[in-house]
Amino acid sequence: MKEQLNGCSFFMKNFYDNYCIFAENIKMTTTETIVDKLPLMEAFYTIQGEGFYTGHAAYFIRLAGCDVGCHWCDVKESWDENLHPKILVSDIVSQAEDNGKLVVITGGEPLMWNLDHLTSKLKEKGIQTNIETSGAYELSGFWDWICLSPKKKKLPTQSVYDAANELKCIIYNHHDFKFAEEQAAKVNKNAKLYLQVEWGKKEEMLPLVIDYVKNNPKWAISTQTHKYLDIP
Repeated sequence: MKEQLNGCSFFMKNFYDNYCIFAENIKMTTTETIVDKLPLMEAFYTIQGEGFYTGHAAYFIRLAGCDVGCHWCDVKESWDENLHPKILVSDIVSQAEDNGKLVVITGGEPLMWNLDHLTSKLKEKGIQTNIETSGAYELSGFWDWICLSPKKKKLPTQSVYDAANELKCIIYNHHDFKFAEEQAAKVNKNAKLYLQVEWGKKEEMLPLVIDYVKNNPKWAISTQTHKYLDIP
């Protein structure tokens, strides 16, 4: 009987020791995944000019950092995260609170960073969270709307294909129509489909986009209305 009690005590001690190690590992992992600071290029309150939310007031949070490298990108200054300050998530959220109830997180490529902490804090304040992403990294964050704008150089992850509410394909040349159809075949069936002419090619490509959408009505046209209306 004594031997059985000793064996039981030994088992319980081992169990307790292992549990403490496990709990500490969980604590470390949780702490490591909380991102308290993010590289911020700019933040501004404006009118969303593209896609499903065109015309809605929105507070844009442009995070720095991008390795996708689109040659026609109009914010290449966002690519190098080291050129921009890392700002506390609490400060980013505080500024967003004073600027409406819809936030659009963009970049750069925002999914380079774990966005769980930022989006959870925004939601605590009753703020709607939208994202514009190439989808090149695994999805993080808690989202009300995901706009996927895929790029050929670095294709989206399956997690973003599965969750996207909107697929927005940029039309720069004729091959982009084929690429758009390839992406539409990969995205979930509920995603809204948009074609958007690259601004510098609108004179050449817009008539083709109009004809394409008329012949393929599953697509809609997204235009950069903020540029036509000269809204910053």
